[in-house]
Amino acid sequence: MSKAPMIKKASGEKEAFNPDKLRNSLKRAGTSDEQADEILDDIIPQLSEGMTTKEIYKIAFGMLRKRKSSNAARYSLKRAIMELGPTGYPFEHFVAQVLAHNGFDVKVGQTLQGKCVTHEVDVVATHNNTQYLVECKFYNSQGKYANVRVPLYIRARVDDIIEFREKLPQYKETRFFGWVVTNTRFTEDAMNYGRCAGLHMLSWSLPKNKGIKDMVEQAKVFPITAITSLNRKQKEYILSKDIVLCRQLKENINILHEIGVSDSMRKTITDELDELVNSTD
Repeated sequence: MSKAPMIKKASGEKEAFNPDKLRNSLKRAGTSDEQADEILDDIIPQLSEGMTTKEIYKIAFGMLRKRKSSNAARYSLKRAIMELGPTGYPFEHFVAQVLAHNGFDVKVGQTLQGKCVTHEVDVVATHNNTQYLVECKFYNSQGKYANVRVPLYIRARVDDIIEFREKLPQYKETRFFGWVVTNTRFTEDAMNYGRCAGLHMLSWSLPKNKGIKDMVEQAKVFPITAITSLNRKQKEYILSKDIVLCRQLKENINILHEIGVSDSMRKTITDELDELVNSTD
């Protein structure tokens, strides 16, 4: 292929196909250099002008799944998080679990008193003498970004809570911060305002090397929606039981009987769970 075709991203933007981006994403999913190159060699002849990143993803995912399901699960992590929807409720629990496995004490869905009014806070995360008031913004489409209205709104709510809490004796030695988490990205204005206003901003890939994907991969806290051997209806049932992580499903494996999983499929699922939870990089 002499000239790289232009492909269409989820945002609608177009860019030349970059094989290094796809190779890196395959390697992050756990494939060897040789396997990544093999998949690339198979995909490149199938590329065409105007092809979408979603179409390329489907081809790569299918190839990965044939080789090793746990690698396919890692590769599909972004999409798996979006499958936690359509509401943001499971995403809030997922974020709480990710933070918990990264050393935070967490509480989900808290009603906190502010100086002026009460506020619903998605996650309260505490570490040492620091407390983070976390707002989760969930989107079920990669083309949707959190705009500047999100941190503007959160800053006002957080300030009201902090002004009240700082006067309570039990929080005399506690520092407070607002934290905005989204499963996609922030617009440039949102990032600039959030940083200027002293908010912690966490998205799919930011901060660099400390984004959601990094926290998930390092702590091995994959959502159950990443499991390739479960269908959507089965995943939705498991989520309805407040089980959002593969780790949690492994600890509550008997729930598979409730959704009619056969013994042979149960072994396939447990093998995939073991690879995701116990794998070493």
